[in-house]
Amino acid sequence: MPTTAVPRQPALPLITPDPDADEARRRGLRQMRTVAVGLLLLAACVYVATLGRDGFWGFVNAGAEASMVGAIADWFAVTALFKHPLGLPIPHTALVPKRKDELGRGLEEFVGENFLQEDIIRERVAAATISARVGDWLSDPAHARRVVDEVAEVAVIALGKVRDDHVADLVTQALVPRFREEPISPLLGTTLMEVLRDDLHRGLVDLAVDELHSWVLENPETFSRVLEERAPWWAPPKLNDAVTSRLHVQALAWLEDIRDDPHHRAREALDSMLGQLAHDLINDEETQRRTEGLKERLLDHPQVVTTAISLWKAMRSALLGSIRDPQGAVRRRLLEELGAFADRLREDAALRERLDRMAADLTVFAVERYGAELTTVITHTIERWDGKEAARRIELHVGRDLQFIRINGTIVGGLVGVVIHAVSLAVH
Repeated sequence: MPTTAVPRQPALPLITPDPDADEARRRGLRQMRTVAVGLLLLAACVYVATLGRDGFWGFVNAGAEASMVGAIADWFAVTALFKHPLGLPIPHTALVPKRKDELGRGLEEFVGENFLQEDIIRERVAAATISARVGDWLSDPAHARRVVDEVAEVAVIALGKVRDDHVADLVTQALVPRFREEPISPLLGTTLMEVLRDDLHRGLVDLAVDELHSWVLENPETFSRVLEERAPWWAPPKLNDAVTSRLHVQALAWLEDIRDDPHHRAREALDSMLGQLAHDLINDEETQRRTEGLKERLLDHPQVVTTAISLWKAMRSALLGSIRDPQGAVRRRLLEELGAFADRLREDAALRERLDRMAADLTVFAVERYGAELTTVITHTIERWDGKEAARRIELHVGRDLQFIRINGTIVGGLVGVVIHAVSLAVH
């Protein structure tokens, strides 16, 4: 079966991040090359000037000869890293352009074996004292304000990115199908039982009774008009007025009794009714069927999406208004919480230790899970570099220091030449 060859990715050009810095490196490289070449020429001149002389000058001649040999040998070694010396295709030269892929893999292995190890990571995270530094940094009000401003800016951008169709898709494609699948009767019944058991509904009942009492007290005409509409047609108006006035007074008294007596029969009747409803929602099939039917009708109603979008718009508008206001409640609360957190970090050593341990665990987890992908970036990037351009860039960065090899070769070679000449004279 024929196989399809995977096309090789095009060479990735090296981007110069800072032309001024590159120019400074290039200037330094030229200076060190000039020094190395100057020493070689000096050794050559000394060698020619002392050629054929004996005695002291013989030592000088031997040293100059060895200096030239050392300088030329080290020039060859340094040049062979990046290109062919004198343009000659000598074996094992131009190592960087030819073997950049192997160098990349070696660098990948070096980083993985010497830097991405659990013990090293934990040691470095512990030495960094991240939580203490964060606490000190956040204790400065200007820094805390900066964090709040950044969070607020990101929140504003994020809220602005959520469109109405996103909310509609969330409701129709995620929430509604999930609500259809999940039976709501047991959830409502269990919740209602918990509410009754903890008397959480008492506050709502008190609020409803207070509001109803206030409405009846402030709207006697409306109350009377509603009752008069139900009165028989033959009843005299004065009788209707007397009856409705009496009912208004009794209604107010009844609501006051319910409001002031936490054990009123009406309250107990309401509790009993809610308890029975909770029991039926969990155990009665007919109640469950009706509840599920009501749920389906609500979910099928087209106003569900419109209502969700309206609620989202209202909430987003409120959030944006508070976030954009430098003195808004959201920003003030964030500043207060950051200040309290910074104080805890500075005072609570156990908290700092726990957070540093969590940071170390998180870093180790990330390295163990994604370390291989991280180091592979080195190999993949170097493989896509153009060989000649990579050699030129690497030489630009490290070539100046490599010229010291040539300088040292010239000096050390001269000293070795003097020693060899002295040994030769002693032997003969």
